[in-house]
Amino acid sequence: MSGVLSLEDLPGIGPAISKKLSESGYRTPEAVAVATPKELAAAADIGESTAARIIEAAREKLNIGFISAEEYLGQRKSISQITTGTKNLDQLLGGGVETKGITELFGEFRTGKTQLCHQLAVTVQLPEELGGLGGEAIYIDTEGTFRPERLISISERFTLEPKEVLKNVTFARAYNSDHQLYLSQSIEELIEKGKNIKLIIVDSIVGYFRAEYIGRGMLAERQQKLNKHLHTLLKLSELYNLAVIVTNQVMAKPDTFFGDPTSPVGGHIVAHNCTTRVYLRKSRGNQRIARLVDSPYLPEAEVVFSIEEDGVKDA
Repeated sequence: MSGVLSLEDLPGIGPAISKKLSESGYRTPEAVAVATPKELAAAADIGESTAARIIEAAREKLNIGFISAEEYLGQRKSISQITTGTKNLDQLLGGGVETKGITELFGEFRTGKTQLCHQLAVTVQLPEELGGLGGEAIYIDTEGTFRPERLISISERFTLEPKEVLKNVTFARAYNSDHQLYLSQSIEELIEKGKNIKLIIVDSIVGYFRAEYIGRGMLAERQQKLNKHLHTLLKLSELYNLAVIVTNQVMAKPDTFFGDPTSPVGGHIVAHNCTTRVYLRKSRGNQRIARLVDSPYLPEAEVVFSIEEDGVKDA
């Protein structure tokens, strides 16, 4: 990992090129190894053939290539899980929210998406023996719904010191899609400066893209930028073994005559980039239903939870 190798350990990278790469967001050999020659050439102001040699050297040093399924199983043992704070939701997710992947929470307004985000920003700080990772959270808010007061009430339930909980959540309010992209690209710098980030939250992921890129003529550009945003988050999750939670809105499909007429926005780009997808919907009173609709290895299932003053609980 980057703690062993630095950029200047790679052949062809001196102090000047290292500085340019770092300023462009390529701060680790891992980031260089998964870049394209065109991207790296533009970032460091070098030729594409030179960039290709640097990338090849990074891949060789990091041993990035084909491995057996047995070796990959061993690598997957490094994946950790963050408790949601409820037994039902943890069981639905196979133990909790996984690192090295993106978990999407989608549903109508007031279905518990933001409530779960606040709770996970607290539970990630729990020690490992209690289901947390003893880590910090990044919270990117695009809808103005983040409330530090909510963190305080949830932290008291989990017997954590409220002041420490607040210190361990780094917050940013995004004001448009470009700002949202910039914030996600700045997270690696925070990690490199020593922040023990184990959870990234984006609440919500598609809202600004949906509002700013209107009509079929702008659909391709919107999806390209959204794809880049999700790939940035996915790369961070894999490089630093952290979890990513994104929330998403839904839209009604008037041509649906049977079943639920709502579906998440963002199309195939969001669907393909999110590792796990959970559909939240309203039930009676403060109860909500969570349905696992997509997972690489877990079956579809439903559980019930409730939203209380001190957070999300089993119903």
